[in-house]
Amino acid sequence: MNRLAKTITGSLLLAGTGLSAHAGNPPANRPNVIIIYSDDQGAIDLNCFGATDLVTPNMDKLVESGVKFTRFYGAPICSPSRAGLLTGKTPQRAGVPGNVSARSLEAGMPGSQYTMAEMFKDAGYKTAHIGKWHLGHAKDKQPNAQGFDYSFGHFVGCIDNFSHFFYWDGPNRHDLYRNGKEVFYSGRYFPDLMVQEASKFLDENKDHPFFMYYAMNTPHYPYQGSPKWLKYYREKGVKYPRDLYAAFISTMDEKIGQLLNKLEELGLRKNTIIVFQSDNGYSTEERAHFGGGSAGVLRGSKFSLFEGGIRVPAAISWPARLHPGEVRNQVAINGDWMPTLAELCKIKLDTHNLDGKSLVPILNDKRHETLHPAFCWQNGKHWAARNGRWKLLGNPVISGKKFAPKDSLFLVDLETDPGEMTNLATQFPKKVQALKKQFESWQKHNQED
Repeated sequence: MNRLAKTITGSLLLAGTGLSAHAGNPPANRPNVIIIYSDDQGAIDLNCFGATDLVTPNMDKLVESGVKFTRFYGAPICSPSRAGLLTGKTPQRAGVPGNVSARSLEAGMPGSQYTMAEMFKDAGYKTAHIGKWHLGHAKDKQPNAQGFDYSFGHFVGCIDNFSHFFYWDGPNRHDLYRNGKEVFYSGRYFPDLMVQEASKFLDENKDHPFFMYYAMNTPHYPYQGSPKWLKYYREKGVKYPRDLYAAFISTMDEKIGQLLNKLEELGLRKNTIIVFQSDNGYSTEERAHFGGGSAGVLRGSKFSLFEGGIRVPAAISWPARLHPGEVRNQVAINGDWMPTLAELCKIKLDTHNLDGKSLVPILNDKRHETLHPAFCWQNGKHWAARNGRWKLLGNPVISGKKFAPKDSLFLVDLETDPGEMTNLATQFPKKVQALKKQFESWQKHNQED
């Protein structure tokens, strides 16, 4: 589907709302929306989610100003998580089942996908992408081709924060762009540039509803926290590599604080919906010093389908409408944000082809039943199926290490074993078969889309 077709589709979805796509300003009281998406942040790696050794006052304040989710899921790796967020679909149905290669112009999220940015743009919002993209670097896959009026950041998986070069899968390449045009800020710290670019966008659009996808590249490697925080954690006796990771987390927290302060300065905070979420679990890759992050009692990390790889910190704040200090324990996924934000912002969205579901009923009632009693995930040949308290992992892996053949089907009871340490497959063979069938049905659905 080309851009014209997608625009026509968006216009049809708005029928009956009193709005026309690209037809002037939405109502003045329409809320602004910012999604803050952190990168490789462990499930408990901010104080309000359980960390006891980190300094994260700004993230804590943001989470505690709204509704916190304790069973929220992304994907096990970066690109699929971002595709799921922006389309409201599983990564497989969004066309991004794995990380997008830096070497291929063909790889990336297909232009036929209708994105959250296009949804907001068609509703009359100004739209901006600030930060990491990792959904394709060919022109037709860049942010400006996917619904963003303004874009500043890098296209591939990570960059050095000072040279803005991608060094990790040769050839070395400079990767910093504004609206598709390469720009150079050698020596300037990328998280500072993100705050600067976001502030400029807010200044220019303070009188008009806007949607900003603030996709941070922190605490993804390379760990490049500020000297202040490196010194702080070393003086506190925090051990390597936790000290490097912690310094980057607290540096990220400061940058989020600066963004929130800008909203306050412009008088926008009360009527701005802010979603906060990590894309996946913390990294144990060599470039991440083999760790540093934490998922608490949860087993696994980035790449893994154990809880530590896919369960992430997440919250939504809207001071004008949502009560502070609320907690929700229902299962939710990052694909839920698109229909949730559409409903909160009174944008009519055709949801029949989405995998995400509006969380508004759960936001309104903490006793509401979960919207995802059953769900599945896949990363290559590794997969997981959850139904209620039961979860089955197929071909499980942690930090690149495979399990013994007898554990190739790994059944856990998340109620009694949240750390997923005990394989119950031999004790409950009927549960294994039911969950295996659930995954096979899900897989067929995803392949047929």
